[in-house]
This record gives sequence, structure tokens and C-alpha cells, in this order.
Amino acid sequence: MQEANGPPTTFNLRSGYLKKTFQFSILSRFMEKEDPLVRKRQAFLTDSYYRKSIRLYDETESRWVGETMQADSAAEEQALRTTYFKDAAFNAWLVSYTAGEPIASLVPRLEKLVDRYEINQQALALNDEPNVSPLAIDDWPEQYEECVQVMSLCILLHRIDLLARFSALLDRAGYAGEDTLYEDLLRKCLPGRADLDEWYHDLYTPLIRAIYAESAEESSELLEQYCDGWYQGFEDSQTNWHDSHLDIEDDDGNYVGYWAFEAAAIAFLYGIDDSKIDHMIYPKDLVEYARTQQSQ
Repeated sequence: MQEANGPPTTFNLRSGYLKKTFQFSILSRFMEKEDPLVRKRQAFLTDSYYRKSIRLYDETESRWVGETMQADSAAEEQALRTTYFKDAAFNAWLVSYTAGEPIASLVPRLEKLVDRYEINQQALALNDEPNVSPLAIDDWPEQYEECVQVMSLCILLHRIDLLARFSALLDRAGYAGEDTLYEDLLRKCLPGRADLDEWYHDLYTPLIRAIYAESAEESSELLEQYCDGWYQGFEDSQTNWHDSHLDIEDDDGNYVGYWAFEAAAIAFLYGIDDSKIDHMIYPKDLVEYARTQQSQ
């Protein structure tokens, strides 16, 4: 780290750190605060930021009791409301993991998250088609990423019951048998999945190639290549999380963590050696947890 009167400190997230310029004043503000989050999994969280964030996410539904969102119809209002609640549950899981909460303690949050997807789909169906998906994974890379993240969490936490419930929401919408990575995440856990060689988004090509590489060494290299390009791959997408660490002001912000959970799930499912991967966005302890639980 540079001295306070030197040039801005730069990290490179595309090679394991962070390429976007991150001013020293912001980093030092994080470091000057007493930070009990000694086990936090990424550097941008402070204890006070986390406590405020998790409280806001956990209280989202109660704050809206008796309130109505602006919409053109009651059905649209329910669709908006349940989408907002689903997003809050997802962000609560992410920020809790990023803050260093024990993995086993996050299982109830995953149960709640899948439940909120189901409620959201039911509300969307009243305002749209009966089998409408809560995520448009073919059109929007950021929504595809959300999909494979949730699938991967179900896999890594060994909740195949939740994986089946979540994937059913997308299967019924017509996404079954359409995307290689989608199917390859499911095929090791759920029977009757499709075998195909096409996928929606080019960003995921190295990860898919890692599954089918001719050697273990090549698989590991492709897994690392995927992690190196993951953050940059969403630079032009319509996410609400990319570069969110740069917008943290005191204890306010949208940052909840940057995680390629799907890379971890593929490494776990297909036995890819990830011992040399030391990347900020790779949740190595989740893979270790999954492997430990599997052996018990």
C-alpha cells in the first residue's frame, strides 16, 4: 500500500485483486475503524457497514407491512413487492457470507431465499404467463449469473431439495435443455438432465471447457482463467453490484460481495484441483465445506 500522500492504491480483481482504482482515503477509512470482522472474506466490509446492511435486508419485509408499492395494478404491485423481497433475501445471504459468518449458519438463509423465489414466481404468474421464470437467464447475463449462483449454493451446502425446487421454476419456463452450464450444474445431482453443447453467454466458456478438458492440469488452468475474467465479464452488464465497493459512503452502500460460486460448484462436482487458485472472488472455503460434508 502506498503512503497517504502517494498515488492511489490499485488492486486488480481480474487477476485476483482489483483493477479499478481504489483511493487510499477509502481504504484507510476502512482500516482505521475497529473491525471485529476478523474472519471477513473480502476486505471492503467493516463491522458497522455489515451490521447496518444485514439489519436493513432482514427488516425489508416488515418495513413494507401496510405499505403499497407504486404500480398500475394489484397484480403488478405483488410482482414488484415479491421481487424486492427476493432481492433482499439474496443480498442478505451474500453480505452474511462476505462478512465471515459460519457457513453452516447460512443454511436457513438459503432456505428462505428459495422460498422467496417461489413466492416471487407465483406473483409474477398472476401478472404474466403461468410458468414465467423469476429470472430471464437467456437475455440477461446478470440474471443468468444470479441463477447459477443460487444453484451453486444449493449444491455446495448439500441442499439438493432446494436445488430441485429452484431449478423447477426455470425448467417450467422453458430453460431446461437449453444451456450446457445450467445442465452440468444439475446433472450430478438431479436425474434426467440434458447433454448438449451450447450455452447462452460467452463469459462462461472457460468454465464449461474446464469440465471437458482432456487433462486435470488443463481443467485447473481453465478454472483459474474463468476466475481471472469473471469480474471484467460483467463490466458492461446491467448489474447493481459491479464496482459497488467504490460507492460505499460511511456505512451506506450496495456492496454485498463479489463471488463466482458457480466456479466453486463446478470444481466440487467435477473434481477439479483448485489448490493453486488464490482469487478474491473464488469461495474456496465453500468448496472445502462441501467436500468435508460429502465425506461424512
